[in-house]
Amino acid sequence: MEPKQVVLEAMKTAAKPLSNSEIESITGLDKKAVEKAMKLLKTEGLIESPKRCYWQPKE
Repeated sequence: MEPKQVVLEAMKTAAKPLSNSEIESITGLDKKAVEKAMKLLKTEGLIESPKRCYWQPKE
């Protein structure tokens, strides 16, 4: 599974908004991979930010 999918699945499983560092801990991906995946997810409109620096999947 590519990092983008791993990050999105981690967000769905958590059922709460997550910070990048929490996503790194949960997925085991390094910081650069998480940042790249987050950028792609934001561009594709698959995630949203309910509060500063925290992200969740769009419903």
